[in-house]
Amino acid sequence: MTLVLDEAGVPDASGDRTVVGANLSLPLFRALSGVLAGHPYLKVVVDRAEHTWHLLDTRVHPFHVNYIATRVLGMTLDELDADLDAFNASVYMDPERRFLLGVLSLHTDEEGDGSERPFLVLETTEADTMHAALLEEFYLYVRGRVDGRLPLLLKPANHGQEQELASVSDARVPRILSHELFGNRTRTCLNPGEAEGRLRYFRTTAEYRSAAAELGWSDIVAMPCLPDDVPRVAGFINTVPITPLSHTNVLASGWAIPNAIVRDLDALVQRDGLDGAWVRYRVREDSITLRRLPSAPALQRPAWHQQRIRIETPLLEDAPVLALHRLRRADRDSYGTKAAHLGELHHVLDSRTADLTTFYARPRPPRPDLLGHLAARLGETGASPERLRAAAAERVAATVRAPEGVALPFRLHHLFLTSSPALQQGIGKLKMALELEAFDVIDSLSLSLQHLMRSTPMPGEVARAITGSVAGLLADGRRLVVRSSSNAEDLPGFSAAGIYDSVTTVRGDEQLLDAVRQVWASLLSPRSVRLRHQVGISLDDTYMGVIVQEYVPAGLGGVLVTCNPTRREDFRNVYLNCTPGSPERVVDGTVLPHQYLYNTVEGGGRTVDVGSSGEDLPAATRTSLAQLALVGRLLQSHFSEDDPDEALDIEWLMTTEGAFHLVQVRPYAR
Repeated sequence: MTLVLDEAGVPDASGDRTVVGANLSLPLFRALSGVLAGHPYLKVVVDRAEHTWHLLDTRVHPFHVNYIATRVLGMTLDELDADLDAFNASVYMDPERRFLLGVLSLHTDEEGDGSERPFLVLETTEADTMHAALLEEFYLYVRGRVDGRLPLLLKPANHGQEQELASVSDARVPRILSHELFGNRTRTCLNPGEAEGRLRYFRTTAEYRSAAAELGWSDIVAMPCLPDDVPRVAGFINTVPITPLSHTNVLASGWAIPNAIVRDLDALVQRDGLDGAWVRYRVREDSITLRRLPSAPALQRPAWHQQRIRIETPLLEDAPVLALHRLRRADRDSYGTKAAHLGELHHVLDSRTADLTTFYARPRPPRPDLLGHLAARLGETGASPERLRAAAAERVAATVRAPEGVALPFRLHHLFLTSSPALQQGIGKLKMALELEAFDVIDSLSLSLQHLMRSTPMPGEVARAITGSVAGLLADGRRLVVRSSSNAEDLPGFSAAGIYDSVTTVRGDEQLLDAVRQVWASLLSPRSVRLRHQVGISLDDTYMGVIVQEYVPAGLGGVLVTCNPTRREDFRNVYLNCTPGSPERVVDGTVLPHQYLYNTVEGGGRTVDVGSSGEDLPAATRTSLAQLALVGRLLQSHFSEDDPDEALDIEWLMTTEGAFHLVQVRPYAR
């Protein structure tokens, strides 16, 4: 191995600056470090058998295990790859392990006089299961070899380590939690991407509203928190924290445009004169930049201007109102994807015949598959493939429930529209305006049609079909939830997140019929009409199915996506947001939610943000959420029809008794 012991970190002939056994000063740290998420960092390996440590040159040794295997143990990379999972277990999970692996990162605090004070943070990888004694030993070993003038804090890498450290004195092992370290990060990636465009910076909602009609495809819109009805533009910038699972970021993901939190935007705008200027905007997981361009670039219209979304022909005949549990995925042509997926969820839970292991069965080079990891998560180590499939189905059925309710088919919407000559005439005018691209009248025509739909009497046949199908749900003044299930949402390349209405406070026949009309009318909102027109979805082909569900009181509600939205190559983690009460509070930006990443391969979870509450959820609740995350990953195998790696977007709630109900399962637009 390379031994470079001088403070300058002089490389050997191969260019490797790796140091073994030396004390760490700030100059040596800087010589060896790389940069991640804007912070210098250095990989370290403590060899307990040799009573020494290795400071890895980040540019030469990007992976701890490769370095240990090849430079310490004399293995070849082929030998390592042949048994990679077992090797990982020996260095990350064995309580008697020889090596302690971690990362040192350099941060700064602002002192009272405005000066900056550097400090170091030590952490392991997220899958590491170090117990309290190992964490203490690791910290003290590093503390004894780092410049004493630099404060050193230990950051638990997962919830398990947090619990282990509870038995260790803060004075002996000073620590910092992830959300404490990064909660005030100046810039945060929400959706990676790059764009050139004109920056439009609005400091208030009123400023935005006054200029919204002028915004176009070449604009990059910046404001404290973008509204859900923001038009399709080149990029988004938020100046206050939001979650990656907000409606606006789901739109950014679906539209493949960059989105980030840039808290120092006001200073950048004033310093560089960016408001109204042409800029290059680049969002990466580890860096976010905004650079002024010397002149307007020769922009070409974005690909989505030529994008055409194909929707299947809606079936408007012979489709009755059906209980959700009677639907299957193939029924989306009559009831919409959202309703059909809830029916499919009932089938998965009731039949337990679906193969929920295909995500784990895929090759993940150099691993042939992840089935051994799944077996460990399910407590079925060594199980046959058949037993593993059965165990996965059992785990899902034991963990989550599907909503009770009914689905109203497109046919009822069609009957309602054709019952009114005034509606037919208004739709004809709107179609003509769309064909002529008369955008100056499209919005007013849409608004007039919405008003007319909400005030048009429901034909008796349609009203009886709706109220008669939910007589049991309406009993005793029970509260209902009415949701959209259009054939123009949850499509590849067109998620329609937040575009259509839901009504969550429905009681009695009259409110139910009003709510159904409101959901139907949302299909004609100016924004939804414009967005569909942009991607070539014809008004003639667009219909609204409706889901009527029994309201379930929630102690906790949220959204999970079966991926890491800001790191698309990450196949391990599921991103989960939650807040007390309804899931809608997560996606509509009412509150900043708790945010978690759960590793569904090696296990474990970590807190990303504690949100508006200011404190983390209890450990028992976080453990339950880890089970929900695993269930989401298993369902991904079934619902992602063409590719098991395609992520799902799942809305869920947890009752006060601790039962999980899934209220929506749809593709996640990435």
